[in-house]
Amino acid sequence: MSQKYPYFLARDRAWQPAQYTPGYKTSITRSPKQALVSIQNASPSERSGPVFDGLEIGQYDNDLLMNFRTEGTQAGLPIGERIIMHGRVIDQFGKPVANTLVEMWQANSGGRYRHKKDNYLAPLDPNFGGVGRCMTDADGRYRFRTVRPGPYPWPNGINTWRPAHIHVSVMGPSISTRLITQMYFEGDPLIPLCPIVQVLKDPEAVETMVARLDMAMSKPMDCLAYRFDVVVRGALQTYFEE
Repeated sequence: MSQKYPYFLARDRAWQPAQYTPGYKTSITRSPKQALVSIQNASPSERSGPVFDGLEIGQYDNDLLMNFRTEGTQAGLPIGERIIMHGRVIDQFGKPVANTLVEMWQANSGGRYRHKKDNYLAPLDPNFGGVGRCMTDADGRYRFRTVRPGPYPWPNGINTWRPAHIHVSVMGPSISTRLITQMYFEGDPLIPLCPIVQVLKDPEAVETMVARLDMAMSKPMDCLAYRFDVVVRGALQTYFEE
């Protein structure tokens, strides 16, 4: 790897928060109690697979307005503010990461996930599944059509709310290089109040997770667009969850 990328930039570990962060309560149980396992001990399949060349992407896999809707006309569409989420996956030198799998999942416009353990009182949307996937093109570009998720309360504190956000997974060349982050929306006043965001001590790290309104890509009389570029490594890397 060093021969192929002679100017490899190592990840700045100071950019990442401590894995044990009591202010974010679930980190107490989720933080590792044992030493991490070196990737050198992983099997060849873990270091090299999966290969996405033969992955079949459905027509609506990246269109959350359509991929869970009920049969019918306009009444079968999800409820909420329609948006386009798009951007590029690039490396530390600005070069595109092509043909990699990008997955996303989110709450509906009321702030509720389609998950059996989500008991928030907001209703489920029968026409919204909340998950999507796509492959990046040769220029590293990806695109989703969805609804803007709503904020929701969570029991981290007495009155703690998560900002509107979309979870994003970038697979990279293998399962062992998978990176996961969250995309927030520009101008959301809940971002600095979130205990998860507060574990990041560098304001620039927070900014890497904030999508920008992109009027040039918005569709008149249809939906706004938000651009979220993912930098997988280097000085300008996007903050990723450990």
